[in-house]
Amino acid sequence: MTAQKGKDLLIKLDETGSGSFVTVAGLRASRIALNAETVDITTADSAGQWRELLAGAGVRSASLTGSGVFKDAAADAALRRVFFDAGLPEFQVVIPDFGTISGPFQLTGLDYAGEHDGAATYELSLVSAGLLSFAEAA
Repeated sequence: MTAQKGKDLLIKLDETGSGSFVTVAGLRASRIALNAETVDITTADSAGQWRELLAGAGVRSASLTGSGVFKDAAADAALRRVFFDAGLPEFQVVIPDFGTISGPFQLTGLDYAGEHDGAATYELSLVSAGLLSFAEAA
């Protein structure tokens, strides 16, 4: 994979559950973390007393933080509704030339900022709230 423009990372939202995703944000700065907890099954009988892990166990999670400018007023309003309703809508995180992560996320943080001589910006935090899927970029 060659270097990619960070601005091409998109967040899409299906606010109504209809399967129709709308881009709500293009991020200027972002971070995606995929995590998998381990389940330690090491005993005194473990070979060489090396740690052993239980395959397929543990909790997997994803989190996303980002900042940028909203696509438009409708996108801003949609994310505010999601935050204040404390819902778990379906999101898509489109990572250019890598793929798309899809599934339910909770919007846990939504911050607004602005300079007197610049554009209004936002920061958001999403955490996974169920089964996620990954589709490789075509």
